[in-house]
Amino acid sequence: MDMAKSKVAQWISELLADTPAQEILALLEYPKEGALGDLSLPCFKLSKKLRKSPLQIAAELKEALEPKAAEGDFIDRIESVSGYLNFFLKQSYLAGSVVHTILNAGERYGSKDIGAGKTIVIDFSSPNIAKPFHVGHLRSTVIGNALYRIHSFLGYQSIGINHLGDWGTQFGKLIVAYRLWGDEARLEQGAIDELLGLYVKFHEEAERDPGLEDEARACFLKMEQGNEEVLALWQRFVDISLAEFQKIYDLLGVEFDYFTGESFYNDKMEPVIQELKDKQLLEEDEGAWLVRLDQYNMAPALMLKKDGSTLYHTRDVTAALYRKQTYSFDKALYVTDYAQNLHFAQLFKVVGLMGYDWAEDEMIHVPFGRVTLEGMSLSTRKGNVVKLEEVLEQTIKKVKEIIEVKNPQLQNKDEVARQVGVGAVIFNDLSANRIKDIVFSWDNALSFEGETGPYVQYCYARTCSVLRKAAADLPPGKKMVEASLLAEQFDPGKLQYSTEIAILKELALFPERIVQAAVKLEPSIVTRYLIDLAQAFNRFYHDCPILVEDEKLRAARLALVKCVQITLQNGFRLIGLQAPEEM
Repeated sequence: MDMAKSKVAQWISELLADTPAQEILALLEYPKEGALGDLSLPCFKLSKKLRKSPLQIAAELKEALEPKAAEGDFIDRIESVSGYLNFFLKQSYLAGSVVHTILNAGERYGSKDIGAGKTIVIDFSSPNIAKPFHVGHLRSTVIGNALYRIHSFLGYQSIGINHLGDWGTQFGKLIVAYRLWGDEARLEQGAIDELLGLYVKFHEEAERDPGLEDEARACFLKMEQGNEEVLALWQRFVDISLAEFQKIYDLLGVEFDYFTGESFYNDKMEPVIQELKDKQLLEEDEGAWLVRLDQYNMAPALMLKKDGSTLYHTRDVTAALYRKQTYSFDKALYVTDYAQNLHFAQLFKVVGLMGYDWAEDEMIHVPFGRVTLEGMSLSTRKGNVVKLEEVLEQTIKKVKEIIEVKNPQLQNKDEVARQVGVGAVIFNDLSANRIKDIVFSWDNALSFEGETGPYVQYCYARTCSVLRKAAADLPPGKKMVEASLLAEQFDPGKLQYSTEIAILKELALFPERIVQAAVKLEPSIVTRYLIDLAQAFNRFYHDCPILVEDEKLRAARLALVKCVQITLQNGFRLIGLQAPEEM
């Protein structure tokens, strides 16, 4: 499909003066109804430029292009309808090009090299130390992981960084709370839950005794000054938290290239502060130091508190400069919720004012909607959290119960339950546009009907089942049903039914959808595609018998099944889902 689309765009560009093929390519559409063609050019946007009506443009282009189409081997006919120029591809071309491309490419189908030689740094997940990994952390983790995988698939060198929230006044609060109310036995037994309880208790007590806030600030200042006793306690909290977080990352299948949290930049901030002063950007205000951003309609970016301790901006500016110098990135993504829009606008502006012109184009905030618990905001200060580990465990348990009822003879039930349960949670999060707010509900997260992760995973398992049965039916001495064998046997003329053609068209869209997801930084484009492909396959599965007596038809349909299997599996990898072969 890519070749046909590019060729058509080139033909039209040659006929229209001063209209590059890339511009035509951007205008070409895929009609939703087969009766309107396989490719369509709306001529309305060309009307003003060419000073002709859309109907006239479409009619003239049709007449000029028909001789070229007749000479080629991929256009069946061209129609001009109501200002649209519609192209109908030859069925044999569509089937042959799509199937052979997928079977030959295999696990690389959909990949491109558009990112070759480019580096993208992705800052994602970034939970706060000493607090539970709750459902609110899921979004940054799975969105960031999907963007990492998508860009890698397109040839970028992706660098994933977990910028842990492991520094700041909150640790002063926690240390003060532990000294006042902590218990060694409870910490050993409860770990992260005990730390959360102490954090919540601190805020409850501070409402009655505001002096606790001063103690916390003084404690954090000692951390920044290198007090060994305080830092040892802080390090213990960090180690406890990382052990808990890793359990979640292992379940989700998420990995990072670097765990460089805020504390990593503690010894790198002084030169940055000095640079801000040297460039006359830092201004003192009642003992604190800040960068004024009034002329950009933003609040000032506070860099140092009155007591000299640092803040998020101090560490984030330092991190940006360190990453640019260390990785020489072409793009740096920050995957956080939209509540931090102002923070990142300030950050990018400060870096730009320092004279680093790459800040405006290369530093990108990737905001996403926030999570509420049945309409109630999550808050670790009040202890109102649903731990992600509990969500994953409950989902896995529910899947196991379904398996016991529907397929009790299934081997590796625990592993399949884990793959499907975790996949349900990931897919649920990535199925909606990332900027939308999500109301987390157990019913939705644990649903196994409709447009869900288990639905597309079951579709994949069905393709595996068909191919297994086909292999078992082969006479002795015949090869297994493999991509290379299917490619050799494939007769494109055998795929004639509407549901077969619909799958071919859907399969052809996969490479474009990946590029769109990368350009728009929107993983839901991939999840939406997987649902569409699964639905198209299920319609085909019910309408067209696959293991038929006609050997050529059987081989053609098995090749189509194999193409769906490959494409689904490739799509799963891009968003972090696993592909169980049986369910």
